[in-house]
Amino acid sequence: MKIHKTQGETLVAVCDKDALGRNFKEGEFNLRVSEGFYKGTLIGIDDCEPFLREATIANFVGEDSVSMAVSLGLVEREKVIVVAGVPHAQMVRIFL
Repeated sequence: MKIHKTQGETLVAVCDKDALGRNFKEGEFNLRVSEGFYKGTLIGIDDCEPFLREATIANFVGEDSVSMAVSLGLVEREKVIVVAGVPHAQMVRIFL
């Protein structure tokens, strides 16, 4: 998990350990799980929730990460895309 803070936004990038540093390509989709964006603190999937509750934007890659986001109600399963067998989802929290 890695936290990026910029212009009043908090972006949390979460990926499964086995996806880190890999590139997944299928058709027109190219999912690059770069270490620069995703590699931060190695943390258990159950320990991500407090950071995600503060996030305004979040990216998830991998079955465990995406399943956790779905179980927390941050992502709807129907909105998950799968690239080369790897689930990917994004969340944006809008405050009105």
